[in-house]
Amino acid sequence: MLNLLKHPLLTHKLTHLRKKETSTKEFRETLEEIAGLMAYEITRDLPLKNITVETPMGKCNTQELAKDVVLVPVLRAGLGMVDGISNLIPTARVGHIGMYRDHQTLEPKTYYCKFPENLPDAVVMVLDPMLATGGSASAAISFIKEQGAKTIKLVCVVGAPRGVEKVMKDHPDVQIYLAGLDEKLNDTGYIVPGLGDAGDRLFGTK
Repeated sequence: MLNLLKHPLLTHKLTHLRKKETSTKEFRETLEEIAGLMAYEITRDLPLKNITVETPMGKCNTQELAKDVVLVPVLRAGLGMVDGISNLIPTARVGHIGMYRDHQTLEPKTYYCKFPENLPDAVVMVLDPMLATGGSASAAISFIKEQGAKTIKLVCVVGAPRGVEKVMKDHPDVQIYLAGLDEKLNDTGYIVPGLGDAGDRLFGTK
């Protein structure tokens, strides 16, 4: 269920995202661009339904999306991926789940959640730039499933093997999308080589 996306533009932009000298403005713009590029692969298998429309020249038998799409960014870093995907799917609704990782125990803590009512019938995309230990992602997915969601995709920019294994073990029915799979985690749970703290770099808080 792991989808490691390979494209020259993704590789190029991810390289720019990793550089420590990349400014907050550039980081924010590049993260949005990466999410937009990833959206094409993420949406490749969205279901379609047959419809008939009137063109200026007559009737056309064609197709449109059969399910709603809900984007659920994991606060706060996941917010940086919303616009890149919603630009491609402007009808997508956006829910929010606030989670943070306790830096001592590395366990996820939930402090906020708000979802649209159509989760059970929608394709839900959980957005978080970093998949490190997998604890927050797995907890977020579990919580979203409790709200009735049945079709869930986890969309991250960079992941570590430990995080991928955790999500695959806890949620074998969830597809994982990554632009980069890195080497490991360091002693404090950060991805190496990674790109640092995505939330701090996105919002300029450090």
